[in-house]
Amino acid sequence: MKRLNGKVAVVTGGSVGIGAACVERMAGEGARVVIADIHRPPDSVLDRLQASSVSFIRTDVCREQDVAGAVEHALSLYGRLDVMVNNAGITGANKPTDELSEDEWDRVQQVNVKGVFFGTKHAIRPMRAAGGGSIVNLSSIYGLIGAPDLPPYHASKGAVRLMSKTDALLYAKDRIRVNSVHPGFIRTPMVEGHVASMGGDDAAHFEELAALHPLCRLGTADEVAWCVVFLASDESSFVTGAELVVDGGYTAR
Repeated sequence: MKRLNGKVAVVTGGSVGIGAACVERMAGEGARVVIADIHRPPDSVLDRLQASSVSFIRTDVCREQDVAGAVEHALSLYGRLDVMVNNAGITGANKPTDELSEDEWDRVQQVNVKGVFFGTKHAIRPMRAAGGGSIVNLSSIYGLIGAPDLPPYHASKGAVRLMSKTDALLYAKDRIRVNSVHPGFIRTPMVEGHVASMGGDDAAHFEELAALHPLCRLGTADEVAWCVVFLASDESSFVTGAELVVDGGYTAR
């Protein structure tokens, strides 16, 4: 039996990277999934996934009406909502704090923090109606520890971590579980963009990043997606307010 049979999910930022892997794996486990992203997946991908009850709605997670619309889209298509994966995120400007503009700071918080707020806010009502649900928020190792780069990103991912714990406590009575996932460096377009922003030899930078992980490699989007499947499934029915770290040992030091 598939692990997510009968469940309906919305995945923000589900067109690329970790979000796309989550959509693929959740659909493969029997979920009906709405991709809520500002970017449309390639038609070839959508055509293949539509056979597994996957649909797309253009969503800017900085706009509350867009996020509310994505949830309503899921309800109109499938009649319920069981899983909300708040995955959409950006790294933002890689500058020291004293060199950042207000707009550069605000942009990261709008996507990474406000997007999670909107996704959680609008998932609660239909999850209550369904008798419970699972909210999975994508944070980062940099929601747990610091590093001398990307100050807006680190601040946003720390916020996501504590938002997850607060909401886990607020909605436990409704049988709505809320957990955060903390990936290390995963080979995705976001990390590739971060490496490109460093300048110099990209291959050498990737080797340096791999060496930061005791397993001596970067992770894959699939390895994170399977953890999201676990948190979305009834296998994790006693897990809420938790931090699921998927980092090849990065934070074990």
